[in-house]
Amino acid sequence: MLLKIHPANPSERQLKIVVDCLKHGGVIIYPSDTVYGMGCDITQIRAVDRVAQIKGIRREKANFSFVCSDFSQLSGYSKPIPNHTFRVMRHALPGPFTFILNATSSVPHFFQSRKKTVGIRIPDHKIPVKIVELLGNPIMTTSIHADDEIIDYQTDPEIIYEIFHKLVDIVIDAGHCGNIPSTVIDCTSGEMVLARQGKGDLGDYL
Repeated sequence: MLLKIHPANPSERQLKIVVDCLKHGGVIIYPSDTVYGMGCDITQIRAVDRVAQIKGIRREKANFSFVCSDFSQLSGYSKPIPNHTFRVMRHALPGPFTFILNATSSVPHFFQSRKKTVGIRIPDHKIPVKIVELLGNPIMTTSIHADDEIIDYQTDPEIIYEIFHKLVDIVIDAGHCGNIPSTVIDCTSGEMVLARQGKGDLGDYL
């Protein structure tokens, strides 16, 4: 299904269609403040396996992240964060960053690598945040790549639908997104280490 949702004023009725799909093990493609992402309910292991299969990777080897709606939800999946790191996160989020944190036991075991870490996002985009709020728990997220040597990330939802409509349950059309992924910051050592430079510049918040 290609489901058009207004990015600035998403309809709750349409969002509930997405949430119902997720609760029943569905896989969706959704917009964010960076690129279009693919995701599912973090409690649905079969859906997580579907995403891994679509990506062509083993779930145990995947570096999937969570989309949270706010810091209250984020804190349930992360061990205590050092004060200086937390201050930076409070300024940077919502925004185009993924923070890798030490995971708590609330993170489903099938997500935890040997390092027991979790990537966390709070995007500055109403649609994924509202979906997570209505769902009541985070969604797993991974970016989708375009089969193109020049364009790494597909920005047009109608083209995304043509590519993925047989593989996922819903593609949300909220207009074009960007083609630069989030900046990834590894905070698991107690220090903030740049793991991938993307759209966000952490220097703006230090």
